[in-house]
Amino acid sequence: MDAADRRAAVLRAVVETYVATAQPVASQTVAQVAELGVSSATVRNDMHQLEREGYIVQPHTSAGRVPTERGYRYFVDHFTTPSSLPAGPRRVVSQFFATVEGAIDDLLTQTSQLLARLTSHTAVVVGPSPDRASVRSVHLVRLHDELLLVVLVLSNGVVEKEALAIPPGLGDDLIARAERALGPALAGHRVGEAEVPATGDPEVDALVARVHATLVEQHRCAREPVYVGGTSHLAEESEAFGAERTVARLLEVLEHQAVVVALVRELIEGGVTVRIGSENEVEALRGCSLVLAPYGAEGPAAGTLGVLGPTRMDYRRAVAAVAAVSERLGAVLSA
Repeated sequence: MDAADRRAAVLRAVVETYVATAQPVASQTVAQVAELGVSSATVRNDMHQLEREGYIVQPHTSAGRVPTERGYRYFVDHFTTPSSLPAGPRRVVSQFFATVEGAIDDLLTQTSQLLARLTSHTAVVVGPSPDRASVRSVHLVRLHDELLLVVLVLSNGVVEKEALAIPPGLGDDLIARAERALGPALAGHRVGEAEVPATGDPEVDALVARVHATLVEQHRCAREPVYVGGTSHLAEESEAFGAERTVARLLEVLEHQAVVVALVRELIEGGVTVRIGSENEVEALRGCSLVLAPYGAEGPAAGTLGVLGPTRMDYRRAVAAVAAVSERLGAVLSA
């Protein structure tokens, strides 16, 4: 092992030990855990060099060293792989996706909770964009005399519902004919791109036009849904974030769906993306790290998922868990 490889091994030992213990790491500890076959004095010299290069820092005199953001970045780039999820968590992921049932909203909610359990960090799943999906079917259901429920089933598995006021006394036969007119016209098309031909019956055409206009407006205003699991981990990790206000600001960010969607769109690069501390342009996120990955159905990525935690994150576990869950979720949605 040459000097550069040895220093890389020393840095790896510092990162892994600090993540596990949250305590500054001494050269004697590194010499023991890294098993480099060199003296503590050599390790100490390597740590001094790593400190000069900005990979580790001494928080105060007589203390050991802790990784810097540059040190974490080197660790992520050289010592983490998406395929390194241990056998136990791999079985948990497989069993989850083999047994999970329900509508896509339930699936994505449970997926965010699964990812939070696997990583012990707060997990975020951004759902498929409604405007990218085509229509599978449309159903009109009378709730009572003056209220109609419009149910739209999309190609990505999303089921949308919208209540629509209707004139009293509107016949069930007329509602059924409107449904039969809408279904074939919208099927296979995006809502805003389909044209519904007239039936020749003024009452049916009026109802069809109202329903179609309602669906178009709903999709025009719709945003990707956001599912957040494990927010309690933010409170549990408050000391690791280093500032009391950080956790409160992170919770504020997560509460704003549009902000979360815009953020993951900006950060995702394909595959697993890791952003550490000041690499995040959003000020509220500069005290934390994000690990994100797209998940796909057929064709382009359907959405994004990932975890948010302190920079003292177990990146190997987070990267592997995010990669495994995104792969299995994409497979389920494509089935």
